[in-house]
Amino acid sequence: MTTNTTPAPTIRWAPPVLRHADETLQPAGERLWRVLDARGTIRGHLRIVPHELGLRYRAERLHLPSGAFRVVGDFWSADDAVAALRF
Repeated sequence: MTTNTTPAPTIRWAPPVLRHADETLQPAGERLWRVLDARGTIRGHLRIVPHELGLRYRAERLHLPSGAFRVVGDFWSADDAVAALRF
């Protein structure tokens, strides 16, 4: 008997749709997008996090000295998560 080791296809997540045109999203990984302002400056990152009640949107900032993401908060809407990165 032989085993098929063909990898499963990867699922490409569509970027969340934002209601405001102040920021844009740029792919940064699986379920992860960079949040860019109108000048192209990175404000932070938006990550989709599966939850038992649906999808959550996590606002994160990269902490350069440690190279780790710091969680700003988890939100039910992508717009709320992006708004948290404005300040």
